[in-house]
Amino acid sequence: MNKIISIKDAAEKVHEGMTIMIGGILAIGTPEKIIDALVERNVKNLNLICDDTGFPDRGVGKMVVNKQFKKMIISHAGTNPETARQMNSGETEVELVPMGTLVERIRCGGYGLGGIFTPTGVGTYVEIGKEKRVIDGKEYLFETPLRADVALIRASIVDKKGNMVFNKTMKNFNPIMATAADLVIVEADKVVEVGEIDPEGVMCSGIFVDYIAIDQ
Repeated sequence: MNKIISIKDAAEKVHEGMTIMIGGILAIGTPEKIIDALVERNVKNLNLICDDTGFPDRGVGKMVVNKQFKKMIISHAGTNPETARQMNSGETEVELVPMGTLVERIRCGGYGLGGIFTPTGVGTYVEIGKEKRVIDGKEYLFETPLRADVALIRASIVDKKGNMVFNKTMKNFNPIMATAADLVIVEADKVVEVGEIDPEGVMCSGIFVDYIAIDQ
């Protein structure tokens, strides 16, 4: 199967009402070309799972400014005033999740686990509405798994089977999100032939990847 598609075709895989994961932290490792195509398509009423909402003029923030999300599950909104405005006005539902907890919830979704118990958030507003359990004398909150209809991620080098290499901090959320969606699209900075990546250097397996998006 040929996994390579255009950026435009990648954006057309996302439909109104879907839950999407978008990789990256503060636009580092974020599939910005696919995001630009989604802004152009103007697909609405999406549910977002992402570390943060970037900046108003870069990354996921462009979609926030364009009011394409009905709900955002994120760990940080401080670099995008529009996210805070929409949250405070009630225009968009925002669920703030501690970063480590967010990663673990995605991991549970990808690995088929039923959730995790974590001490993070005990005694704060994070615990509201959640099961609390005492284990070995310590309080924990139960956090549920997260999955998405589509994961949009980015990698530095991708072979034609979808095996990925990430450049430094570009790795961040991308590999774990690749495990936790029904459809996975990786925006590739560079595509190489199968075998050009040292097997020991593969950072995320191509078995998770449905499509490789490039400029065509």
